[in-house]
Amino acid sequence: MGEFELIRKLILPLAGETRSAAVLLGPGDDCAIQRLPAGHDLVFSVDTLVEGRHFPVGYHPRHLGWRSLAVAASDLAAMGAEPACFSLALTLPESDQDWLGEFCQGLGEAARAFGLSLAGGDTTRGPLTLSLQVHGTVPAGQALRRSGAGVDQLICVSGTLGEAGAALDYLDVLQPSEPVRQLLTRYHRPQPRLALGQALRPWATAAIDVSDGLMADLGHILAASGIGADLDASSLPVSPALREVVGEKAVALALTAGDDYELCLTMARDDWHHLPDAVRAELTVIGRTRDKTGIDLNGLPPGITLPATGYDHFGAQP
Repeated sequence: MGEFELIRKLILPLAGETRSAAVLLGPGDDCAIQRLPAGHDLVFSVDTLVEGRHFPVGYHPRHLGWRSLAVAASDLAAMGAEPACFSLALTLPESDQDWLGEFCQGLGEAARAFGLSLAGGDTTRGPLTLSLQVHGTVPAGQALRRSGAGVDQLICVSGTLGEAGAALDYLDVLQPSEPVRQLLTRYHRPQPRLALGQALRPWATAAIDVSDGLMADLGHILAASGIGADLDASSLPVSPALREVVGEKAVALALTAGDDYELCLTMARDDWHHLPDAVRAELTVIGRTRDKTGIDLNGLPPGITLPATGYDHFGAQP
C-alpha cells in the first residue's frame, strides 16, 4: 500500500472520527487550520518516539497507538491545558496494513478518550519513528509553568508512582499475575491527567508531568524556580500491586522510574485545605520547597540506593 492509499484508507477516516470544532480544516490540504477561542493562549508540544529507545522492538501496535498520544497529551496536562488537536509524523520501515490498522485503532481510542482531533501529519519510509505534536488552549495567562514555585510551598504528586517502570521487566510475560497485570496496564495505557491539570490552574504555582522519573522531573521545577526541596520518601504514593511485585524496591522505582505520567506540582501551604475535595483526593504531599538548592531525601528505607539521574535520551539505555 502506497503513501497516498495509506492516508486515504487509514488516516483520513481516523481524522473524521475525531473531528472537533477547533479544527476548521484537517488532513488533505497543505496545512491544517485551528481556531482559538477568544481570550485563550495556544500551548503546544512535540514528542518523538523511536523504536528500541522509547518503546520495545516489536511492541504491539495497538498499545503503541494509545501510548504515543498519551505521552504527548501528558505535556498538555502539565500546563493545565484543554486538549484541542494533534498532528502525526509517521516513519515506517514498510507499509504493513495489518500493523497500521492496529496502530490506528489504538491511536483513535486515545484520541477520543483525550478529546484530541487528528488535524494532519506526514508519512515516510525509514526506521519506525513517531512524532506527535499536540495543541491545547488555556485562558490567557493561566498556563502552569515549571518556573513558578516559591520557598516553603508544598510538593505534591498525583496518583501512584513507579508501576510503569516496574512493568518493563514483565513486557514479555504471557500469563501475568493480577498485580503484574496492573503494572502492565500503567505502561501500555498511561492516562494523562488532563482534567486534573485544568482543575489545578488556580492552585498550582508550578507543575510538570512525571515522564523521566520523579527526582529528575521535580529537579526541573526546582532548577527553573531557583530553589530546592526536602522530600519524604516514606510519604510517596505507592500501589499495593507494586509493593507485592517488587517489595522494598518500590520506593526506589517511585523516585526514579519514568513513564508514570502523573503530575508533580507545588502550591502554597495555606491553599491545601481550600482545594476542592475531589482535587485533593488525587494528590499526595511528599515534601516542601526551600531556599537552599538541591534535594534532600529523608525516610529512605535502609539498603535502598538510587541512580544519580532519571531517564536520559542520550545516555545509556536502561
